[in-house]
Parts: sequence; C-alpha cells; structure tokens
Amino acid sequence: MKVLAAAAAMLAAGMIALGAGAHEASDPAIKARFDYLSTNGNSNCSGAFLRAIPRMTPIARLQGSCCSPMDLARYDEQIQGLKVFAAIAEIPPDPYDIEAGLAKKLLAVYGIALSPEEQAAYDYAMLNADEKGPCCCQCWRWHVYGGLGKLLIRDRGFTGEQLAEVWDLSDGCGGAADHSHS
Repeated sequence: MKVLAAAAAMLAAGMIALGAGAHEASDPAIKARFDYLSTNGNSNCSGAFLRAIPRMTPIARLQGSCCSPMDLARYDEQIQGLKVFAAIAEIPPDPYDIEAGLAKKLLAVYGIALSPEEQAAYDYAMLNADEKGPCCCQCWRWHVYGGLGKLLIRDRGFTGEQLAEVWDLSDGCGGAADHSHS
C-alpha cells in the first residue's frame, strides 16, 4: 500500500513538473489581450514602418511583436512589472499596444542632446539593458523607446538603472528571452 501511495505521489509530481512550463496569465484580461495582440500585430522592424508613424492618426495603435512570437509568461511579467510606472503617462503600460500619438511624441524626443550627466545615465542603460539598448535592432521601437529614455532622464530624473529596468520591461521583440545582437 505504501509503495502504491509513493508511486502515485511520484506520478503526480511528474505531472506537475510537466505542467510547470505552461503558464496562465495572472489576470484573464491579460490572457485575452495576449491572444489578440499575438495574432493581430501590425508593426514591423522596417524603415518604412518607422517613417510611417508620423503620418498615422494619433489614435492609431502600434500592435504586436517585432521579431519573435509573443510569450504569455513574459507578457504577463511585463504588464505586471510596468504597473509600477503607471503614474508616468509617457511609459506605455503595454509594450505590444502603443498609441501612435505617444509614439510620435517620443520619436520627436529621440534626437535631443543630453547633458554629460544625463548622457552618462543613458549610456549606462544602453550597456546594461537586456537588449543592449531600447530594442534588439534599430527599428521604430529603438527610436520610440530611445526617445522615452531621454525624456525620462531629462524630465523625470531617471537613473541609468531605472531606465534599463523600463526598457527591459518594455521589450517588444517577443519571445521569452533577450534578443541582443551584441
């Protein structure tokens, strides 16, 4: 009888271990958003897409991942993590669903010069973010989130460490891990 109970416990543990890779979002609304965004994206890494953003209506949405399919566990982690920054209107609460009006604003900030101290913070984030910058490639996200970084440092006093955290949580490349090309 003890052997049978032990075998049943081992079988149950094995089933739990097999199911450990599966992930359900902490909130059903997140799962529903994931289901939509992971299959209805409209953004891509092309220069043409970057150049099209200034011509988009402000309420248009930049949706979906750029490089890899979205990962539910990572998406849930990102949405939960970005809630810490909810009071900062310039930080998109969902890196896979960004309003074109905000993207335009952040693109305009991308070209600004920073003071030496501010540039040091920006450079720190570039070296220490998972993607070694705001995105894995110099696509529209690189420019939009690069502009966000400059704005956060200049106007909100963010440190390089804080910016790297925002960039890591805002990674829109898709997938479960970083995609750094370095």
